Amino acid sequence: MLKRVFVASDPGRMRLRFAARAVLGIGLAVTVCLTTGQSLAGAVTGGLAALLALFTVADATVRGQAVTTALLPAVGLPVLTAAAGLHTFPVARDLAFLAVVGAGVYARRWGPRGHSLGVFAFMTFFMAQFLHATPGQLPELYAAVVLSVLAAAVVRFGLWCYERRLPPPVVPAPPAGRGLARVTTRQAVQATAGAGFALVVGQLVSGQRWYWAVGATWWIFVNTASRGETLVRGFRRFLGTVIGIGLGLAVAVPVHGAPVASALLLAVCVFGIFYTAAVSYTWMMLWVTFLAGLLYGLFGVLNPALLALRAVETGVGALGAVLAVLFVLPVTTHATTHAWIQRALRCVHACTSEAAARLAGAEGADPAARAAELEALLGRVRLSVAPLVHPLNPMLGRKRRARRVLALLDDCAREIRGLVAVAADPVASHDARLAAACWRVEAAVEALTGGAGDARGDARAATGRAQEAEPALAHLHGLESALASLAEPLRTPSGSPLVGA
Repeated sequence: MLKRVFVASDPGRMRLRFAARAVLGIGLAVTVCLTTGQSLAGAVTGGLAALLALFTVADATVRGQAVTTALLPAVGLPVLTAAAGLHTFPVARDLAFLAVVGAGVYARRWGPRGHSLGVFAFMTFFMAQFLHATPGQLPELYAAVVLSVLAAAVVRFGLWCYERRLPPPVVPAPPAGRGLARVTTRQAVQATAGAGFALVVGQLVSGQRWYWAVGATWWIFVNTASRGETLVRGFRRFLGTVIGIGLGLAVAVPVHGAPVASALLLAVCVFGIFYTAAVSYTWMMLWVTFLAGLLYGLFGVLNPALLALRAVETGVGALGAVLAVLFVLPVTTHATTHAWIQRALRCVHACTSEAAARLAGAEGADPAARAAELEALLGRVRLSVAPLVHPLNPMLGRKRRARRVLALLDDCAREIRGLVAVAADPVASHDARLAAACWRVEAAVEALTGGAGDARGDARAATGRAQEAEPALAHLHGLESALASLAEPLRTPSGSPLVGA
């Protein structure tokens, strides 16, 4: 796990930039809150608002990111008002919390913006429970949210807007559908049911910290789209929490809220959260748990018993999520994995067509954009297939096939990157053999996505000529070979898909 985090590639040092900018933005937000007379509660609220503004906003363009950031207070402040106003009405408060959970997950159907606003709404309600916010605190908390989102925006879009110098990220939308066939709708129902279980059992465990269980359920559902993904994420969340509690016992408890030491450690936690989020959910949760312990230290209530209670509440929340995905409108791993692989394969064909058009002299063809889309889709495929390749998966045959599929899709991506690089060369010219090679790629993709034809025939015969072909043809033949090899692991001898159940 250490090797995965610290040796993982970081093209363009994007994760490093992401983490460093977060420390700067959140630090500025907290500083603004404190210098304008905010209390510790206001500064903590502001720090969380800035963290969410920098972490969750992921629109495809800088303009879209700015719009979503501006909308965060419009969603968060009404939720904060409701949470504080219902503080003395437990039943109404609990029902409102569950409504926010369901609405927040359902909002994912509107893409990255819906996802960001849903997360912000949930975490605003969660923070109100953390602070035991009352109506009398609302003016201060309103100011903290607005000032902190503004500070985060100044850093993100002014002081350090590295996105303006990069191609806009491609964020694939979740698989579509109608009614209960839509993944986001089913997950909204699941998350609400799981959160309801966590809320009830969490309150039986602790009348003061029950919201930890609801938070655990919520975050297990974020960025997952199937039963398998949710189960794996639940395991990783609990593991990261336990390790983080160990770190809290070793470091946060002895520090016991010392201002300077706590501030430095909080900055380390923020950096760790942002730096590890893309490569290890377990590590991210370790830093989140450590950060929570430091905050409780600042409030003067941190002790080993509190950290043990957090572990129990996290376990309750994980159990709620597991029960929900298993028994409430389950979304199978096959349903999502099949959809993402199909989209990735169609994108392979689109990349090939755009590259061929560019080599033929079409100025409007843009294979680079398609290649970026393919990388994003392959990232989603890896997330979906993760339950099948997990070390604890006992189905060894399916695990081997899933790993083979991932390796071959990576081969496709590598050949596409090479083809795009050749197409970008202004002296590269069109070869008549490109049309035939592109046709074979199209036939191979149709065989894999439509279930008709055979992806293995001419493709492998053509591969033998790759060394004698020009660079573009060499990449196309490599692509044909990878697509032909995919036919076997994607289907069992009976023709069933890679994953079932």
